[in-house]
Formats: sequence, C-alpha cells, structure tokens
Amino acid sequence: MIENNQTPPGYTLVTRPDGTQFLCINDESAVKPYRLPDPLMFSDGREVLDDFDWQHRRDQILKDFARYMYGEVPTGEYTLQLTEEEAWTPALNGLGQRKQVGITIETARGQLIAHLLLHAPAGNGPYPVFLGYNFTGNHTVHPDPAIRQAEAPWLKNYPLAPRGSSVNRWCVEQVVGAGFALGTIFYGDIDPDFDDGFQNGIHPLFYHQGQTEPKPHQWGSIAAWAFGLSRALDYFETEPLVNASQVAVIGHSRLGKTALWAGASDTRFAAVISNNSGCGGAALSKRAFGENVQVINHSFPHWFCRNFKQYDAREHALPFDQHMLLALIAPRPLYVASAVDDWWSDPRGEFLGARGASAVYEFLGEKGLPMKTFPPLDQLDLSGKLAYHIRSGGHDITPWDWEQYLAFFKRNLAD
Repeated sequence: MIENNQTPPGYTLVTRPDGTQFLCINDESAVKPYRLPDPLMFSDGREVLDDFDWQHRRDQILKDFARYMYGEVPTGEYTLQLTEEEAWTPALNGLGQRKQVGITIETARGQLIAHLLLHAPAGNGPYPVFLGYNFTGNHTVHPDPAIRQAEAPWLKNYPLAPRGSSVNRWCVEQVVGAGFALGTIFYGDIDPDFDDGFQNGIHPLFYHQGQTEPKPHQWGSIAAWAFGLSRALDYFETEPLVNASQVAVIGHSRLGKTALWAGASDTRFAAVISNNSGCGGAALSKRAFGENVQVINHSFPHWFCRNFKQYDAREHALPFDQHMLLALIAPRPLYVASAVDDWWSDPRGEFLGARGASAVYEFLGEKGLPMKTFPPLDQLDLSGKLAYHIRSGGHDITPWDWEQYLAFFKRNLAD
C-alpha cells in the first residue's frame, strides 16, 4: 500500500495506459531474499549425476515451463507449404543477395502465411544464419524498395511503419559482410501483439470444435512466435544456400523472450541470442525487479499461458526461474545482453540468470560464463559457451551489439 502518497524507498510507481498502478522495484535495496531452484536437482530432491539424468531433468524443466508459463503447443495436424516469392537476386549494392519466401501453415480450420526475408553473401554458401523476428515489417529492416511490405490481415487498421525505419537494429550489410546470412519475419505474420482474445493469428487454426480460446495450459503469443521460428528453420533445411545446422536464433525485448523459448524448445537451433529480454526472458523472476510477473501479465495478457497468472505477485511460489530456461539451451552457445539504462529489464537479473545457468554448462563439460561477478560496462569475455555483456545506453539492439554477436557466433562455429 502507498501511504500519504509516498512511494517506498527502492520502488517506482508505474502507471499503465489503462490507469492501473503498480509498485515496481528499481533499487537493489528493495529486492527481498529469494531461493533459486537447482537445475541439477530433480523435483523430488534427487541429484542429477550424469548426462542421462540431465536429459530426464531437462524434460522435466521444459514441461514445467510449457505448462505453467509459455504454454503448450496444441496437438493437431498441420501442413507446411514453402513458396518462392522472389528467387535469389543480387542486393546490397553487390555485397550480397536477397530471397523472399512464403511459409504457409495450414490446418483444417484455415491457414496463415509468414513472409521470410533472407539476405546472404554473394556466393554459393552454405552460410551460417541469424534468424529473428522484426517488430514492424520486413520492409523496415532495409530501405531496399524490392522488399515486400507487411500485409498481415489484421494490419488493415494500423499504419505501416516507414520503409527502412529499423535499419539500425538489423545491420544487414554488417551481418552479410561478415559472412553470415540473415533471415527475418514480421512477428505479426504469426500472431498479432495485442490482446485480441486469440481470435486472429495462428491460435484459431489449432482450436478444436467449439473452442474459442487456448486452454489455461496452452500457448500464448510468445510460444506461438517460437513455433513460427521453428517453421522458418524447417525451410532452412530445404535451402542449399544456408547451413541449417548453423542457425542462431536472435531477438530483442519480447522477441528476446521468444528467441530463448524457441532455442529451449527446439534443439535444432545451434545458438541463441537474447538482447534485453527482461522479465519472462533472461531476468530472474524471483527478484521481482523492474517489470515483474504481475505487471507483465496485466500489460500483456496474451504473451504467456493463463496458468502463469497464478504467480502474479507470487514469484516466490514459482517452481522454476529463468536461469533454468537458459540452462535448457546448454551446451549450445548462448549470449545474454543487457543495457545499463534499461532498469525495467533488470540487467543484474539477466546476468544472474546467466550465472545460474552456467553450472549446467560446466556439468556438461563446457566452459560456462567466464564472469563471476557483474561486469563493468561495455566489457566482454567471449571465451565460454555462455556470454554476457551490459553496454552503455538504453533498451535497443545496436550495431555494437551485433558486432559482439557476430564475433561470438563465429568463434563458436570454429570450435
């Protein structure tokens, strides 16, 4: 409670657009003691002793995250149709080439099309790939007029973002010039990012007769977006110019959460990169720092399954925490990144999530996170399979971030 209109020390009063107010921790002094579950301990208290045990423990953790947080993908048959919307065409002033592909997901209840934009170096490949969603349409990642505009059906009521307006977040020339392919899809092609009662996007395609919304344990939008990334990976397995065994899934903010869940639930992804993913991503929930479980479920009720709402303001009761999500990616390369001015995403909590996962990397015989303590700004150690940085600036993905991700992925491909 707020008495005499005084916000307690260590807290910020956050007012959401609907007028709802929340007290959110913004200072370490206000973080309450918490206890993290051990990813190397079974829920019945038995210790994980070997790789065989870890696979069973991993399955247990994955099922818990699916059932109580991100939501399970419904069972149901679907078909995948891949349509070449544009063949490989010289692009980027001769630096590379461009291809555009329609990925149609169809069930007995209908279909949707996700449009994949793919750039690659000017050669025969196969090239390693970065894959991630964009927020505002493929046409915004580069000013090239040949890139098709976003056209998801629900977009008719929304203005399109200007062509090339996200160019600084995608750094296409930087990535292609370093010898990598870069694939991106507008995340709204799979599911719209607003609370529509799950009436648009992919969810209705998997409803059973008479169903009008996902069941409490079934997927929210983050799990749906992750499902779409796996379908793009299905396409890569048919594309000779890219190496489908060398795909790094990447995402910023809510799409960083998505990249982590995609990498955890689909082990075909060779590496995972989480940029400023915060609550529901790399940051520990039990710290309740910045955006907490109650705030995120109130502000974005469509992101997670309904079961997750039982932990609103009850983070202490969670049977898992995000270090265990990161551990599901082990022993594959994982990069977690923060920004110093992005307190809402809890940079220290993101670091501690990575530190908590490091024990699993080491258990599996890999070098985990080299940093034992919270690092200084803009300093790196990329010698482990797990990397972390906190850079200057705010909530964004920048060319400097991309420089580190390219170096990290390249080093790990050489191992």
